[in-house]
Amino acid sequence: MRSFGSDNHSGIHPQILEAIAAANTDHVFAYGEDPFTTRITEKFRELFGPQANAYLVFNGTGANVLALRALTHSYNAIICARTAHINVDECGAPEYQTGCKLLSVDTPDGKLTPELVATQLHGFGFQHHSQPGVVSISQPTELGTLYTVEEIRALADQAHQYGLYLHVDGARFGNAVAALGVSPRAMITDTGVDALSFGGTKNGMMLGEAVILLRPELSKNAPYERKQLMQLASKMRFVAAQFDAYLKDDLWLRLAAHSNAAAAYMAERLAEIPEVQLTQKVEVNGIFALLPRKAAEKLREDYFFYDWDEERGEVRWMCSFDTTHEDIDGFIEALRKALKA
Repeated sequence: MRSFGSDNHSGIHPQILEAIAAANTDHVFAYGEDPFTTRITEKFRELFGPQANAYLVFNGTGANVLALRALTHSYNAIICARTAHINVDECGAPEYQTGCKLLSVDTPDGKLTPELVATQLHGFGFQHHSQPGVVSISQPTELGTLYTVEEIRALADQAHQYGLYLHVDGARFGNAVAALGVSPRAMITDTGVDALSFGGTKNGMMLGEAVILLRPELSKNAPYERKQLMQLASKMRFVAAQFDAYLKDDLWLRLAAHSNAAAAYMAERLAEIPEVQLTQKVEVNGIFALLPRKAAEKLREDYFFYDWDEERGEVRWMCSFDTTHEDIDGFIEALRKALKA
């Protein structure tokens, strides 16, 4: 099966599998007290600066919740786009686990702006209102759009002006870095981001994400929060070993650049088909399009993919680190047949 449903549907990159096997020798201390985790912590500091502290976790929801727990008290509110993963795809875990209220904002392209955030910046000091504490953005967004470095800096400046933190959900962070051609430090540390969820699972890893905290005071309670959230791996060396291979020689960027390029090629092929209308600019590895309902049903006989907005007939197609031109050409051929049928 070849799927365009999710970049979670692909397997594990061979170099990462090899790294897991290579780590499976001898005994080491558990719970992150191993040389693999120590080494990857230093690698993250090379990427984000000496003040960065990294906390490895099992999955993306765990990463987002741990990052937000580090930034908030239970009486805070978290401002996000209505389409944000923390709002629509995490089963209420951020609210349940932090106690915070999510203040979701409608956006045309998944991106918050200072003007949109400003609509939620009120009620400060009023004990009956949840106190705004965090602005959370996704880079790239759930609609496959990108914030520029300047846009992130503007949101960080605004957040800090009001005493808030800025969190970035980077489940597909590699795709954003590859697409913009900037360094992780320039995009995150230098813009004033306070916490980042650094993804790996969608880009060739087996499992595991990292929470990067950029202010030393935010790490005071993070180890205990991680344990309480059941995100502390006993055999953490096998998560760390994956990141070791993932970051070595910029494998993570090469894999992300490949999936971005695959989506760009797919968008070029789709432009040949007048019945298909793209709804968002294709900037990373996701494509959002309007497709006649009957054609979508027929196409699903050969390829799995998700509806994004069933009422509008909008679908989402995702490319992975191992998507080939042959995969895409086969999909386009099946799509043409579905439209004729």
